[in-house]
Amino acid sequence: QVQLVESGGGLVQPGGSLRLSCAASGNIFSLYDMAWYRQPPGKQRELVAIIASYGTTNYVDSVKGRFTISRDNAQNTMYLQMNSLKPEDTAVYYCNADPRYGGLHPFGSGGQGTQVTVSS
Repeated sequence: QVQLVESGGGLVQPGGSLRLSCAASGNIFSLYDMAWYRQPPGKQRELVAIIASYGTTNYVDSVKGRFTISRDNAQNTMYLQMNSLKPEDTAVYYCNADPRYGGLHPFGSGGQGTQVTVSS
């Protein structure tokens, strides 16, 4: 199983920015389409953005124009640049494979996540 470790979260004021990182062990990260998810307090985990192995991206409407997903396959790392943050972006953020794999991927349940809190 490939390990995933998320980092970069923190407390930020509304309108601020954060950059999250997702580091994968091993060398097969580049073969998979990956995604960022988030779980707001008291709610279910939701998809935020997807990036294909070759770089094509998709976003949920609520983050379009504010978040940018990217990856560096040479470093086995994925990023989420979050700008113009809103209180409703408060959540634990996780990385894992594209949900369309249906769990058929080597990343298991993923990492522990990183907390993002947007508050004044």
